[in-house]
Amino acid sequence: MSLTFSNVHFSHQPEKVVFMSGSLMRSLGLTSRRQIQLRLGRNTISAALKAIERSGKHLYLSSGIRNSVHVPRSGPAYVHMPKDGEIQIGPVVGVLSDGPSSPSSPFGARTAYIKQLLREGNKKMYVYAFAPRDINWQRETVYAYFLGANGQFIRKTVPLPDVVYNRLPSRRTDFSPFTNQLRDRFLKRNISFFNWAFFNKSDIYNQLENDLQAGRYVPETYSNPSPERIKDMLERHRFVYYKPSAGSLGNGIYRLTYQPKKGYFARYRSTGGNTLLKFPTFTSLMRLLQSRHGSGLKNYVIQQGIRLIEIDGCPIDFRFHMHKDGRNRWSAVGIGAKKAGRGSVTTHIKNGGQLMTPEQALGRAFGSKSREVLERAKQTAVILAEAIENHHSHVLAEIGFDIGIDEDEKIWMFEANSKPGRSIFSHPSLRVEGKASVEHIFEHCLYLGGFHRGE
Repeated sequence: MSLTFSNVHFSHQPEKVVFMSGSLMRSLGLTSRRQIQLRLGRNTISAALKAIERSGKHLYLSSGIRNSVHVPRSGPAYVHMPKDGEIQIGPVVGVLSDGPSSPSSPFGARTAYIKQLLREGNKKMYVYAFAPRDINWQRETVYAYFLGANGQFIRKTVPLPDVVYNRLPSRRTDFSPFTNQLRDRFLKRNISFFNWAFFNKSDIYNQLENDLQAGRYVPETYSNPSPERIKDMLERHRFVYYKPSAGSLGNGIYRLTYQPKKGYFARYRSTGGNTLLKFPTFTSLMRLLQSRHGSGLKNYVIQQGIRLIEIDGCPIDFRFHMHKDGRNRWSAVGIGAKKAGRGSVTTHIKNGGQLMTPEQALGRAFGSKSREVLERAKQTAVILAEAIENHHSHVLAEIGFDIGIDEDEKIWMFEANSKPGRSIFSHPSLRVEGKASVEHIFEHCLYLGGFHRGE
């Protein structure tokens, strides 16, 4: 199988003809062919093949070809031969999301990121964005979003993609019967679909605690703990985190503390800001939690509190943004250090946290040993990603880890997110990593779409 990078052009010929430069024909081994099957996404068409004299690697598609298979644009794309006599251009990548149907901001808060994906991806392949309502399953087409020359969205009818990148915005949407049916339809057509859905904290902890390599990095954690379990954890660890299994952005998290001579404390974020309450007895603490959440507590997990490294008396944790690359290997592409705000339960930026580079944070904590600690943390993140992937039945290619490091240099994994936010890339020193993150997404789309480099 050959893979090469080419310039795709449109010609006005009405016949179904593909014109190819001699250099491209030789690299694909097509010098003796006169007929091929041309494939784009799910669409295939028979076409005559004719050589043209032009230096470089060029592919000219007649109007009869491009209208039949819905080629969305001219310009750069990969060309390869998945089998003898078949030429595939692409890959075609669909970014799946949803939003308010606004013409200028069709994907809500994710619109800016999706524009970045379309700008960068279309320098190498065919990338479009779409919502579930844009699919015509009978015709196997999508009424998709592209970017016009002025940066505004334009709509085009295109074939179903080779690869779907799932950025649906909410758990409710992700786990709806409609979305489950949507995923099944893609899989039945052998269309790669990543990332499958939001993670459930309980599932991840249960998978990792029994993993020989990864289990040692997960704090003691229990799902739906009884009051007796919560009290035992507080007496042994002195503080714990009590959080919703399907939560995000730090919402609904409590830091519970026990001081034998003073009582019990609950710290959490409410609409008025960070709140700290004191309770004389464990029973009164549980009464507060039950009054605030009722039967919803059955969806909570409890986790051992870890004494993290601190700066100015505020704990620090780290977001590791993990990607699969073009060779199907995990790597930590972006790492941000998050310093908790005063009195905050979490290090989330919107709760008063401060974003730093890992070098800044670890340098303050460990001095000359900071580089060694960071390298061990990167290796740990790869071990954790591989372990989650091994226990997961669907394609994963992007994971965000919230990782902590204690004063003894021990590394802990607190959270794993299958659709990590990108706030760390807003730091001026992490913008290069933000661009690398996007590049990794498309390198892995080449792999998933079958456009292997043969390396």
